[in-house]
Amino acid sequence: PPCDTSGFRWLGQGDYYLSTARPDLLKRVDVIVRAFLKMPDKKLVVVSGGSELERIRNMAKNAQNIKILGWVDESRLVQLTGKCIATIYIPEDEDFGMSPVESMAAGKPVIGVAEGGLLETVKDGETGILINDFPSYKDVIQAVVQMTPARANQMRMACEKRALRFRIEVFVEKMNYIMRSFKS
Repeated sequence: PPCDTSGFRWLGQGDYYLSTARPDLLKRVDVIVRAFLKMPDKKLVVVSGGSELERIRNMAKNAQNIKILGWVDESRLVQLTGKCIATIYIPEDEDFGMSPVESMAAGKPVIGVAEGGLLETVKDGETGILINDFPSYKDVIQAVVQMTPARANQMRMACEKRALRFRIEVFVEKMNYIMRSFKS
């Protein structure tokens, strides 16, 4: 599918990792929060809402390093994405996932799961780190430790270049090509 990447851009590098997945059982946000509960020296910001939002908030209620923001408007999402170290997105068998592409458009690598659409969008070691399917909090910890701020910055250009493949204009161009081939 096309992804509107035009609004996402690199805005510097803050001191936090970002989860944009909807708090839902299939999105595994609880696994991410559990990992950061074990890493009090690393910061996590969780945006979005969903059926598990209150449970996620309760998990993190005493953690000084985790902020659960819930839904945010588009401009705040662009700011948070543009300033994070990296995004973390580990849903169960996601078809495509626009959040990783938006992250890469902002020059931010993705800590993702090696299944579903992330296998098509994220290049392991180039634009992010793909962890095993059925990830545990320990897998997330290991990936966060590997994705240092310096390593994230080294991936910036590759991320931005990769995101260009999923722009709306590219999608329209490819669809027009297919439609022209049917007319021939």
